[in-house]
Amino acid sequence: QVQLVESGGGSVQAGGSLSVSCAASGYTYSTKCMGWFRQAPGKEREGVAAIYTRGGSTYYADSVKGRFTISQDNAKNTVYLQMNSLKPEDTAMYYCAAEIPCIVLTPYADRYNYWGQGTQVTVSS
Repeated sequence: QVQLVESGGGSVQAGGSLSVSCAASGYTYSTKCMGWFRQAPGKEREGVAAIYTRGGSTYYADSVKGRFTISQDNAKNTVYLQMNSLKPEDTAMYYCAAEIPCIVLTPYADRYNYWGQGTQVTVSS
């Protein structure tokens, strides 16, 4: 059974930084894509960043390019999202997701078959 355990998040003032991490376990395929999605109240879930863990290629939503960085530690089966220059509009529940197996990196939520429980990120102005 694949499990995704998120940690991090919290509250910060605008302009500040936060990081979230996602530890994956219970899978056997070597290729996977890991993504971070967010959902604010009353809004649709949005793909924020994703990484193809075997080759390292990445995707970023335009709204976070230059501010967020997704990275991985394959030895720990962990993916990180470093969030800098945070804005109030970044406030949302952030979810880690995995597509296992994965051939093509995509930011579309319906392609991801495993999800974490979510962690709240709140940015105050």
